[in-house]
Amino acid sequence: MLTRSLPLFSTAISLRNDKIDLLTYIDQVREHIEKNEDKIQALIPEKGRFERLRLEAENLIQKYPDPATRPPLYGVLVGVKDIFHVNGFPTGAGSRLDPALLEGPEASAVKILKDAGALILGKTVTTEFAYYEPGPTRNPQNIGYTPGGSSSGSAAAVAAGYCPLALGTQTIGSTIRPAAFCNVVGFKPTYNRIDPQGIIPFSASVDHVGIFTQDLKGMELVASILCMNWKGSYSPKRKKPVLGIPQGPYLEKASPATLEAFNKNLKNLEENGFVVKKVQSFKDIDRIASCHGKLIGAELAEVHKDWFVKFKDKYRKKTAELILQGQKVGREELEEVRAARLKLRDELMNIMDRASMDLWVAPAAVDAIPQGIESTGDPAMNLPWTNSGLPSLYIPGGISPKMIPLGLQITARVMDDEAILIWGKEIGEIISQA
Repeated sequence: MLTRSLPLFSTAISLRNDKIDLLTYIDQVREHIEKNEDKIQALIPEKGRFERLRLEAENLIQKYPDPATRPPLYGVLVGVKDIFHVNGFPTGAGSRLDPALLEGPEASAVKILKDAGALILGKTVTTEFAYYEPGPTRNPQNIGYTPGGSSSGSAAAVAAGYCPLALGTQTIGSTIRPAAFCNVVGFKPTYNRIDPQGIIPFSASVDHVGIFTQDLKGMELVASILCMNWKGSYSPKRKKPVLGIPQGPYLEKASPATLEAFNKNLKNLEENGFVVKKVQSFKDIDRIASCHGKLIGAELAEVHKDWFVKFKDKYRKKTAELILQGQKVGREELEEVRAARLKLRDELMNIMDRASMDLWVAPAAVDAIPQGIESTGDPAMNLPWTNSGLPSLYIPGGISPKMIPLGLQITARVMDDEAILIWGKEIGEIISQA
């Protein structure tokens, strides 16, 4: 089996309480990775990985001999997308540039996880600079298919059971879509609720730090650690959220097979007492997508302005094309598309208020998972939620024999991250039984 169960919540508790011996856990992970990594290729190769990890684990055991004093992620292995800087690791960003050019201080999210007791399993494969040019990673659910992108290796590593937790990013659909393709939980919090410092930026106006786990309880645990100003005792106003379905051109981008699975989930939720409302929205989805494309292109061009001049021949085709397109976006137009994302956020929140709804619900992908690894898939279902900066969660529901992701993408109001995870657990219990 290329996949194995490794939920974060129970793993973290068992490591803290010594129900799982930390060194035995690392040895078991080593055995699983050595058996499967040549097929999946989720990790950036590292010489002496497990010798390093055993030493770090021994130091952690000495530091925290008493289980009662151990931090919440004591000994938990974490995969880190290779656009995050991690002390002691080169950052390659899926590119052919010299990692020495890309060096920077350790990412804030990585520091926080280390302080919480986590151990870094290693860097995970990313598409080139988190755009479309894929790496070698394959989907652990079926290695004939893409794991999605750009956080390809992070989603695959969690799905495979290499680590119960991994960090990714999302600038269009780079957390939610690979979560759907790999059948794991993916969470993109409210824009900037997780500090993005120490990450090679793609488009700072819309870059989000993303998280992958196998379990929703585990996602709630790590979100409470990573998200700024987390309200641990928060309780939503409604036990069951009112769900809004974005009727119109946006949803019409999804294939008939995807919509069939989506409507089955909605029917199941209605039968379990959820109120589902159809809400007209995104009549201008093509304009929203165009604005988003200009925004990320222009900001990517700015990030790479010096590197691209010197090393243009080292950039792969799609990345170079976006940089060249971004160079054509003028300062006034850039300010317009930056402002447009805030306008969209306000529009979506106003619709939610008028319709008395709590969550948007949509498919996470337009169609079946693409075969092969040349394409990471179409992020159209994720784009408006990223552009607007609202928090989104992918709740896995399996993958059909025709490779259609069967889960749901749900999106909440700005700063309703606590609520979306609480509600997500109840929704997850229902759709997992379908």
